[in-house]
Amino acid sequence: MALKDAAWHDRMYNNRALVPDFAEHFDHWRAASAQARQKRPAVLDVAYGDGPGETLDIFPASRPDAPVVVFIHGGYWRSLDKADHSFVAPPLLDMGACVVVVNYALCPGTEQQPVTVPGIALQCARSLAWVWRHIGAHGGNRNDISVIGHSAGGHLAAMMLGCRWREVGADLPRDLVRKAMSISGLFDLEPVRKTPFVQADLRLTPNQVRQASPALWPAPKGRVLYTVVGGDESPEFLRHNTLIRKAWGSKTVPVCEALPGLNHFSVVSALTDPAHRLNQLAARLVSTAG
Repeated sequence: MALKDAAWHDRMYNNRALVPDFAEHFDHWRAASAQARQKRPAVLDVAYGDGPGETLDIFPASRPDAPVVVFIHGGYWRSLDKADHSFVAPPLLDMGACVVVVNYALCPGTEQQPVTVPGIALQCARSLAWVWRHIGAHGGNRNDISVIGHSAGGHLAAMMLGCRWREVGADLPRDLVRKAMSISGLFDLEPVRKTPFVQADLRLTPNQVRQASPALWPAPKGRVLYTVVGGDESPEFLRHNTLIRKAWGSKTVPVCEALPGLNHFSVVSALTDPAHRLNQLAARLVSTAG
């Protein structure tokens, strides 16, 4: 049995080290994202709050009253940007959705404005509140919102299922988000806290781990989470994928799959391929009654 020391945690969680051509994936995302913004109507850099990083991009639906998909990017809560992820919009638009890609502040922030993982989760909740209040003007049905996220974004997508929305805004419905998909998500942050290369920026505390680990929560009632991971990802990412189903049960997590031949970065690109299982799962989620 492997000794779970700092070096082991870095091996399990450092996806850039595990995927030597990761930069090529990022280059592809950026190029495809620039193309998406050129070819599809978009409303960019809309403020959903006045804090750092609190902006979102909207790709309006082609028809009124369309289901809404909010996409949350990854990057270990400390890197990447919504502009790198516009490429997810065209396939979701082709499913008939109105698409929103959100930004958030990145850890560690500054000494004057430190950024924490629970704080980022609250930012994402505020972005969803903005969507609920305003998305009708862009053709979206505010009562049919799905959240999809990758990696850190997959963690945040699961967090949105357990959000106490009335504490975010008194006008918000208790069931603002009822369905989500987590792609390569992390659901227990304790091992992340023990991972040196990322903990240097995240500065997770034991209390923050308890606050922001969905696998430690009771299953959110009346919610559905699809969880998928690349079959070629590290044993720890594969473990997280099944961990949330064990914690929340198969009723709440009816889809829990490792997708063969995909790594931590190619799995996101699979979302854009109509012939791929991941794209088909997303279409199923979007079409499910909100």
